Amino acid sequence: MDLSIVIPLFNERDNLAPLHAELERVLGALGRSYEIVFIDDGSDDGGAAVLREIKGRDAHVRVIRLARNSGQTAALACGLHSAAGDVVVALDADGENDPADIPRLLAKLDEGYDLVSGWRTGRWRDAALTRRLPSVAANALISRITGVGLHDYGCTLKAYRRDLARRLMLYGEMHRFVPAIAAEQGARIAEIEVNFRPRRSGASKYGPGRIIRTILDLLTVRFLSGYSTRPIQVFGAIGVLLGAIGSIWTTILVFEKVVLGWPLGNRPALLLAVLLVVVGVQFVSLGLIGEMIARTYHESQNKPIYVVKEEF
Repeated sequence: MDLSIVIPLFNERDNLAPLHAELERVLGALGRSYEIVFIDDGSDDGGAAVLREIKGRDAHVRVIRLARNSGQTAALACGLHSAAGDVVVALDADGENDPADIPRLLAKLDEGYDLVSGWRTGRWRDAALTRRLPSVAANALISRITGVGLHDYGCTLKAYRRDLARRLMLYGEMHRFVPAIAAEQGARIAEIEVNFRPRRSGASKYGPGRIIRTILDLLTVRFLSGYSTRPIQVFGAIGVLLGAIGSIWTTILVFEKVVLGWPLGNRPALLLAVLLVVVGVQFVSLGLIGEMIARTYHESQNKPIYVVKEEF
């Protein structure tokens, strides 16, 4: 198999047939053997019937239905690990990604790259201040923190070499940071401009809550990619900083007590402030350590983060 198209989806019934028709036209002109793998992430809108109908008239189609809604990361991971092609291309099912860009992704991949990511230059063109500017700032921040400079981390449209796709261990909400995870494994990464189209039907599955999740996942990716083998450089630095602050503060208090004669016993606010700082550091530390334990748990046991209900 030369090429696998992986499409994670959730409640995209009305978008499936038009997307499949586009893919047939584009892939048929490539002259490569291919498969189209739909990963149904627990949809409850009747999309399974549409997928069965598509499968019935196109032998290139495979459908994997997950037993429950496990999230986009789990659906994408299932598709990447199940793909049989030497090259794997992932794209959204909502029609925003243009299948006509697939040949350009493949051509760039043939230049020797392991991962080629799409850059949706036309996105948020009509909302420069409210959506485009925050998006540019967020991608710049992610690029800075992860060390992998891309303009559009949120674009699902990507082309992977199969060995890289199989090695990627994704969990949580890590689908946003696939390039950073791939770079950690030594992958050569490129980015090309791709077309962006408004959603054909349905509503976006993303809400304001993803901002907080993205920030937390970004911290996790940065920690795992840079400090998972040397956590003392993180926790030690925090400990030294807090110890230095505490020592200086204690010196000041001793000076106030011994030299100036100021009392210390009636100042609970100081104790509360120190306690809050320490507790905050403990919580962050426990969160990062928990992420490391989760990663070790999944990778060491090769335990999937999804459950397949059926495949046809």
